[in-house]
Order: sequence, then C-alpha cells, then structure tokens
Amino acid sequence: MTVKSTPDASRLPLTEANIATLIDVFYDRVRVHRDLGPVFNAAVHDWPEHKALLSSFWNSVALKTQTYRGNPMRQHFNKGVRFEHFAQWLDLWRQTTDELLEPDAATELQHYAERIGHSLKYGLGLTGAHGGRDLGLPVVGQ
Repeated sequence: MTVKSTPDASRLPLTEANIATLIDVFYDRVRVHRDLGPVFNAAVHDWPEHKALLSSFWNSVALKTQTYRGNPMRQHFNKGVRFEHFAQWLDLWRQTTDELLEPDAATELQHYAERIGHSLKYGLGLTGAHGGRDLGLPVVGQ
C-alpha cells in the first residue's frame, strides 16, 4: 500500500473532493499505524466503502451537507478501541490535516475531531486513564 502525500505548496481548501482526498490519505496511514492499524483492519472489511462513508461523515460535519446516515457511537462499540487509541488517532489526524489542508481548514477539522473524540470516549466509557469512566468521586482509602 502506498501512502499518498501532498507538497506544502499545494495545501487544499475545504471542499467535498478535498475531504475525500484527506480521508483517503489519512486512513491509508491508519491502516499501517503500529497500534491503530490492527484495530481498524480487524473492524473494516471494505475500505473503499468505509472511506466513502467517512467522507460523507466529514462532509456533513464540516460542510453541513447532511449526507451522512449512521451511528458513529454504535460503530465503535466492541471493536477493541482503547483509551490511548484516541490520542494516537488525533495525533495522526492533526499531522495529516496540517499537511494537506489550508491552515484554517486544518484547524477547523482538528477542533471537530477533538470534540467528536471526547464524545466517543465518554459514550464508550473510556474517559479515565485506565479506560473507565471517571465519576469524580474520591476513592476510599486514598
């Protein structure tokens, strides 16, 4: 698998076509990532279809196209996702968006990803450092 790259001089504006390019490049990188690759490769059985779905998702988020139909929370249950995967995914997302997109577009998608990641972690019960929900209660004896 070849991981695509775009030179700095040709950073892209936020359009549907460019989001599709971003998703293609980003998930090619996810697939070969040491920790993320095994999780995603085990869960995704049709990469072209998955990339098209994620392009629709990000177009709906960033461009308000309202084309995405799905339930991201449900799709992440019981897939082997751990707390630390979120930081790794977000780091790779930042790198890829910074590389491919115009600065304002990259920042916008990074902020969306941070908020979405926080919601997913909470919904999956992965908000604590050890993978459980932090209820804000003191631990007896500590």
